[in-house]
Parts: sequence; C-alpha cells; structure tokens
Amino acid sequence: MNRINTALEQDKKILSIYFTAGYPSLHDTTKVIQDLEKNGVDMIEIGLPFSDPLADGPTIQESSTIALKNGMTTSILFDQLKDIRKTVNIPLIIMGYFNPMMQYGIEAFCAKCQEIGIDGLIIPDLPVAEYHEHYQETFEKYGLINVLLITPQTSDERIRFIDSVSNGFIYMVSSASTTGAKNTFGNTQQKYFERIQSLNLKNPQIVGFGISNNETFMQATKTSQGAIIGSAFIKHLTHQGVDKIGDFVKEIR
Repeated sequence: MNRINTALEQDKKILSIYFTAGYPSLHDTTKVIQDLEKNGVDMIEIGLPFSDPLADGPTIQESSTIALKNGMTTSILFDQLKDIRKTVNIPLIIMGYFNPMMQYGIEAFCAKCQEIGIDGLIIPDLPVAEYHEHYQETFEKYGLINVLLITPQTSDERIRFIDSVSNGFIYMVSSASTTGAKNTFGNTQQKYFERIQSLNLKNPQIVGFGISNNETFMQATKTSQGAIIGSAFIKHLTHQGVDKIGDFVKEIR
C-alpha cells in the first residue's frame, strides 16, 4: 500500500509540511526532511522550485527564487533524495509545476520518483481532465498518487469528478488566493469546509493555504483529516534556519 494511504488510515489528524527544496541552502533538503519526521510530522511536501509559480504567494515565491539561485534543479533534487528511504519512513510528495516535469520527461520523472521512494505528486497547473485522459495511467504504473486540488469556487460536479479519479486525498485549498499564512479563518472558510464535508466524498480532504498556527490547524481539521503548512514554515526557516524545526512543529500541535 502507498505510504499516503497508510498514513490516512491512522486515527489522527494529519500534519503535512511543505518546504522548498534547496532552501535556505542548496544542500538543506535532506536535513529538513529528516528533522520534520523526527519531530512528529506525518507527511512532507517537497517543493520543486519553478521560475513562474502561479499558485504561490510571496513567501514561497521568494524561497523558490533563492533555491533556483542556489542551483536547485530536478536532477539535483533526485540526487539529493536517492538515499532518503534509508532514514525516512513517512509519505513524501513532490509538489511542483508541470513544465519542469515535462522537460525531464513525464515517464522518466515518474520512474525516478518510484525509484527513490516518492509517494505522490501535487501539480497545481495540471487540469484534472488532462491528467485523467493522458497521464493517470502512467502515474499509477509507477505507484504515484496524484493529489488534485479544489477551491471554494469548484463546483460540486467537478469535485465529484476529482473524487472519482483520486486514490489518496483531495487537497482542499482554503480560499481563492495564493498561498500565505493567516491567523484565523472566517465564516466564509468555515462554511466552505462544512460544504465539502457534506458531500461525503470517498477520499479524505486535507486543507492547505492559510494554515500558520495551532488555531488555524484546529479550525481546518475540525471537518477534514489534516492540514498543510507551507508559508509559515518557510518563514520559520528564513528566520531560524534549519536547526530549530522542532520548535515550529511544537507550536502547531
């Protein structure tokens, strides 16, 4: 069974952390992953930096720019992760944009992910219909879960279609905006969370965008199975470096 599915079967709220590979320094990638697992994180999203990250807010955009300047590439990331499964057991997901994956070669990219132990992909700019028609068979051939996104503007019909072609979890974007930390969620977000809960989808949902502290983590997981934190963690890395990751995780739960 895919590690993502195994994690989702646990009777707990999932804490998933996103960080940008090659940030703050090029060779910090594996240390960040290892320390996150050591401090109790359930799942990790490894950001593959890209020059035009359409879904990302200023914090993650800046980290991507610095990572690219540091020299991060798809091939370097794969090289950094080639032995990661000797020390890390939790699910690892690569989150990135479709262009670098196409440049690498879709099948070659998927094969490399399987080889090093990546469990899934999150590709914000790959439409579900395009994935289903052209790429789902390849992803599944290499044991990769493709995590698809929904937003408050996504229709119930489209959500049910996304649910039908998914086999892990659905990434529930908390608001119609780019990534970025928030201190709390308002009534609009709470009603959206409740609407999705009422659809009784077969795949669990994990909330992302705007999770930054214990309050937003608890709000997001009241009606979902977990939450993803990105920008707030990147800020922590920016100000505290890679040696105080445990301090950040303790503040969330």
